[in-house]
Amino acid sequence: MKAKKYVINALCMSLFIGSTQLFINSGYAQQVMLTKQWETEASLPTPESVLYDKANNILYVSNINGQAGDKDGNGSIGKVSLTGKVENAEWVKGLDAPKGLGLVKNLLYVADLTKVVVIDTKAGKIVKTIEVPGAIFLNDITVDGNENVYVSDSTGKKVFRISNNVVSLWLESDLLQRPNGLLAYQNKMYLVDMPTGIFYLVDNTTKALTKVAEGLPGGDGIVSVGSGDFLISNWNGEISYVTAKGQVTKLIDTKEAKVNAADIEYIPAKKLLLVPTFFHNRVVAYQLKK
Repeated sequence: MKAKKYVINALCMSLFIGSTQLFINSGYAQQVMLTKQWETEASLPTPESVLYDKANNILYVSNINGQAGDKDGNGSIGKVSLTGKVENAEWVKGLDAPKGLGLVKNLLYVADLTKVVVIDTKAGKIVKTIEVPGAIFLNDITVDGNENVYVSDSTGKKVFRISNNVVSLWLESDLLQRPNGLLAYQNKMYLVDMPTGIFYLVDNTTKALTKVAEGLPGGDGIVSVGSGDFLISNWNGEISYVTAKGQVTKLIDTKEAKVNAADIEYIPAKKLLLVPTFFHNRVVAYQLKK
């Protein structure tokens, strides 16, 4: 299969899909390229999030396998190699609608509607279930440098923190309509609000929200790619490049093909972006060059 390349040029963005080339005006003066490397077979039942486990050189994938808000026991966590081989589509079963993933040593934290499920990655078993009081629709997870786990409640318009298995309300703001993607990075917290498409920096002390960028409707996953820049996914099927100055350039658009882009992961050492495609039942990998 011929590789697909997605390019942002000096003063324009060039999107190559097969033989089709699309230019979108941009003031971004650095070339950025995403080249498709592989995609898994379509055996992952509604993959929502991907997380890299460096210690075990494996990808974990949360599979909803049903409706995103149903407590049906159909959800699972899968394992995928870094070459795109599905090692085990349903490695750990018995979850409801698992979404965001976070890793603390050998413990995998999974957002599962109104609770956070903890899986021992060595044993491949659920070892703890942490109920989140008042939670409605837990979505994304991030872990800070002190091993605190943060989880967004999109419907409840809140962010909770889990520290030493103790849950507390960390953020609640009238500015948020449906907070989703979270990223704890270099002692800072970032958040993307889905309906408004606003990308925020959250003050860790005051919880004040500072707008970093806008124009990101459907905002789902956030990853840092260095130099203060980010990639942010739109669940409907877009990947956007966001510079440190807040400039947004759409880099990938698979909406017409009805291929979603949910909670993404990025492996800096390999410059590899992983995109779970939700209803498409695959994970797709792209090489980043900038």
